[in-house]
Amino acid sequence: MSRAIPSNRWVIPCVLAVTVFVHYIDRNNMAIAMPQIAADFGWSEREIGAKGQFLMGAFYFTFGLMQIVLSPLAERFGPKRSLMLAITGFSLCTILMYPLGGSLLVLIGLRLLLGTAESVHMPMNSAIVSRWFAPHERGRANSIYGAGILVALMTAPWLIVPLTERFGWRLTFALLGLAGLIISLPLVARYIEDQPPDWRPSASSKQITFLRDGRLWLYILAGVFNAFCVFGVLNWLPTYLTHTKGIAFSALSFPLFVVFLAGVVGILSWAVVGDRTGRRVELASAGLLLDGGVVWGTAYVHSPAMVVGLFALAVFLQSTYNAQEFATLQQLLPPERVGAGTGLYNGLTVLLGGVGGSFIPGTLVSLTGSFQIGMLSLVGGAWCVALLMAGLSIWLVKR
Repeated sequence: MSRAIPSNRWVIPCVLAVTVFVHYIDRNNMAIAMPQIAADFGWSEREIGAKGQFLMGAFYFTFGLMQIVLSPLAERFGPKRSLMLAITGFSLCTILMYPLGGSLLVLIGLRLLLGTAESVHMPMNSAIVSRWFAPHERGRANSIYGAGILVALMTAPWLIVPLTERFGWRLTFALLGLAGLIISLPLVARYIEDQPPDWRPSASSKQITFLRDGRLWLYILAGVFNAFCVFGVLNWLPTYLTHTKGIAFSALSFPLFVVFLAGVVGILSWAVVGDRTGRRVELASAGLLLDGGVVWGTAYVHSPAMVVGLFALAVFLQSTYNAQEFATLQQLLPPERVGAGTGLYNGLTVLLGGVGGSFIPGTLVSLTGSFQIGMLSLVGGAWCVALLMAGLSIWLVKR
């Protein structure tokens, strides 16, 4: 085995978790700083919905589209090299928001470039894990680096809110982008390789066969609705808590920490359950059914503490899907096409669900002036996931 690779394979998803942490800090900084960005630009509440949706949606448009286009090329170029290029690209886009962030159009342009740079990251992570870990280990391996998402979301307010109040949001973005580049790039160079020395692609699988698998397309549809829910919460929860529940921007750190801590606990716990039982699809279906009900309940609760508690429970239940997401997908794909297949899945789910999670709640807020209505749109998305995953479970049993 190459000297660059530690004897313990489980270091690999831990390093990938660091890169995902940096990725999500750079991606989600806009949502957390949106109240300050809106204040700098002098936007009204309706303008936050109307203009904020373009800032959010621009990222998801290129992030989704370029995953479909670039992931097959990145997999051939090599997952490790592609991962290092992605980290360099999205870090530079974040840093450039400091000198160029005074124009809304330029900010939208940088968000488009950020989405392009980040597009191949998760597909390459998926390809690396599928080559280094057996199917019964992949739920845990995927969830370790997936937990980096929730750790970033949990800790980002503690980083971004005080730094933004002290230095302004533009300098804060630059400092965090630079720090992420310095930390994550050497770790990937030192500890990540494309596959173990004895890995071989399967002899029987064909390049395009997986595209004809109806189960994959049903799973992609479920992923679209799941992404709508996930990105709806990521993009709009900070502003919702500030404008609807009266939580000051300076006090957002702890509520968001609680919500996303529940997600970290959930994704790691549900991954263990999924690996041990093999009932990944059924877990996700039940979790999203309950998740929708909990989010619905937030409309009837006025206490900020109770609302935060309900959203923490909702994110915990949402993680039943996220903990199984890539392990289920890897099960449906031929080994040498996991990167390309993950790019197709992630690309379509983000392009449709991520953009929808930005524009649909934002449009509802713009039309009605109510953030509550925008957040309640996520209930329908969760229940669609539950129904589609129940259908996939039946299909898998029949096959």
